[in-house]
Amino acid sequence: MTNRPSSINGLYAVTPNELDTKLLVAKVLAAIKGGAAMIQYRNKAAGKQLLLRQSTALLAACRSYDVPLIINDHLDLCARIDADGLHLGATDPKPGPVRRLLGADKIIGVSCYNQLELAQQAEADGADYVAFGACFTSETKPNAVHAPLSLFEQAKQTLSVPVVGIGGITTENAEEVKNAGADAIAVISTLFDTEDVKATSQQFNSIYT
Repeated sequence: MTNRPSSINGLYAVTPNELDTKLLVAKVLAAIKGGAAMIQYRNKAAGKQLLLRQSTALLAACRSYDVPLIINDHLDLCARIDADGLHLGATDPKPGPVRRLLGADKIIGVSCYNQLELAQQAEADGADYVAFGACFTSETKPNAVHAPLSLFEQAKQTLSVPVVGIGGITTENAEEVKNAGADAIAVISTLFDTEDVKATSQQFNSIYT
């Protein structure tokens, strides 16, 4: 990928804490074949060497389908493998300095939890998208703060960057998040813990098509 996308829409697949690289790549490819528009590599259980090995393998897989690969948190890893972008949390650097380090063409997203003010600041700092969550109770982060769906409507009135919903999103409630104003839905366990990842990806994508 050489250009940042003009919009982010549909399923944004976030990887699980999978230590088997071959299985992880297979699952991600299934999600892409089901229509996932963007992949975020997030693995809180992996050490540095495995992070490098998995992200490199995923980047090759994503590039073969022209789907952006975003790295969660690890600025050094993103720069080392020349991934398509970086997703930042509350304690990470601001988008402006990150873009100067990574390059103007990289996609930079920011977690804004349940705070519209954080999203407004992230946009002002140069973020390409912002994420709100948890929309519902999340298996990945059961103690995460709750972001009411009304927040998405407020965000669409004040922000010009795409807004992503995350946290506890399933095929049963994803349409609620979309209808609230989310341009994309970020999903981890509900997508990757299923027996047929491609079919589940297609289900999520059908909500946006």
